[in-house]
Amino acid sequence: MLPYKSLIQLNRDSDVSLYVQLCNSFISLITDGTLQPKDVLPSTRILSELIGLNRNTVKLAYEELISQGWAESVERKGIFVFSKLPVLEKVHKDLSMKSSEIPEKSFLWTNPFLDRKGSDNFQQSVLTIDDGFPDVRLTPIDLLMREYRSISKKFYGKNFLKYGYPNGSEHLRVALCRYLATTRGLAVDPQNLLITKGSQMGIYLSTQLLLKPSDYIAVGTSNYHSADEIFRYSGAHLLRIPVDEYGMDIDFLEVVLKHKTIKAVYIIPHHHFPTTVTMSMERRLKLMKLAKEYRFAIIEDDYDFDFHYNNKPYIPLASIDHNRNVIYIGSVTKTFAPALRIGFMIADPSFIEAASSLRQLIDKQGDSLLEEAFSSLFNNGEMERHFRKSLKIYRQRRDLFCEILKTDFNDIITFKIPEGGLAIWSIFDKSISLSDLSQKVAKKGLKIADGSFYNNEVFSPNGLRLGFASLTPQEIEQSLEILRKNI
Repeated sequence: MLPYKSLIQLNRDSDVSLYVQLCNSFISLITDGTLQPKDVLPSTRILSELIGLNRNTVKLAYEELISQGWAESVERKGIFVFSKLPVLEKVHKDLSMKSSEIPEKSFLWTNPFLDRKGSDNFQQSVLTIDDGFPDVRLTPIDLLMREYRSISKKFYGKNFLKYGYPNGSEHLRVALCRYLATTRGLAVDPQNLLITKGSQMGIYLSTQLLLKPSDYIAVGTSNYHSADEIFRYSGAHLLRIPVDEYGMDIDFLEVVLKHKTIKAVYIIPHHHFPTTVTMSMERRLKLMKLAKEYRFAIIEDDYDFDFHYNNKPYIPLASIDHNRNVIYIGSVTKTFAPALRIGFMIADPSFIEAASSLRQLIDKQGDSLLEEAFSSLFNNGEMERHFRKSLKIYRQRRDLFCEILKTDFNDIITFKIPEGGLAIWSIFDKSISLSDLSQKVAKKGLKIADGSFYNNEVFSPNGLRLGFASLTPQEIEQSLEILRKNI
């Protein structure tokens, strides 16, 4: 007889009934090969004595095993493992073996993300200089939740719990069209717009529709690393185009176009990532001309248009696109709260329809109630009030952050005061190891990046995006003091 006393472990404090626990224990012994088909199970009297259970509890467990098809009762002989079950190979449990040493016996699959680092967790309450996030403490979350509750309580609000438009709430799309026309001169209809789970989804959907393996896409020498990964995952080749203080070098791109067929150009013209530079109007217009001539798509990532401090920001390329070459991608929650995933993609209606169909393969639709709540905030002016209020606060924080960098870090950090956005592109002296510095300040209670996210095969600056927006003035002073002391 098997050593059931040690094999069967029951938790008497669990909410799960003891007979269910006992039944599950026998199922585990059968599926790991310890018990084989036709093996006899101990009598209810013997098992109850071995494991200290009431005999009726053991009977219930056996009845459950029989009803589920794991065991069978043979008259005047006892309870047996069901004879028609397949014979399973016994699992050898070597407790001394590390998980990395256990031989793989599961299905075959390919992991294209072996070299990819996991995303940072910013939900911990740790003093952090991020790479440019809004301060969620300024977010009018109570107003959003009030609208959410209000809609859900109304008789028509229950309908938003059903499946709806895969391209997003009609009310939010109408509200966004009105907002984008007012703030960016972008005149579009709801049929041109797809609500996404942030700008990242918009980049992914566009890529899947535009690019096939071995196609070429032009990107900046410095570029948003996550976008690069999406393009590579599609099998496309990246053509690096220089980026200077005026944005992507379109003259260089023009030379490349004479030798290569390019399917798309990915740009971040308004606060380029990571360098924060703005593309000049001359280059924007030339890029539009080239797109028409060579018939490539422009993926315009405009993730933080709403934050500009000095002058009126340039209008997006999508606002002057008369040839329908631009796929415009933006985010609501990048300027509101990153975890509330609401973004949008704007393009020709046929492209949006295809993107909507593709989106349904991985995500049937977005959060209808949340989208409806956001549409209410746009319609009643709360979103614009929030943007105006936070813009004023972020400008003050930018100025303070830059003043301290000038005063205390002028010998080790080179930077330009950004005209907009939520971060400062900062180049550290070559003698400073950002990896070591990141580990060092972490021990002092400050979290900063190690700079690796901004590197690629042709771009390896000793630099960081130092986000100022999510820190109060006191936190800015505290974090920069820790940084200075540990350099």
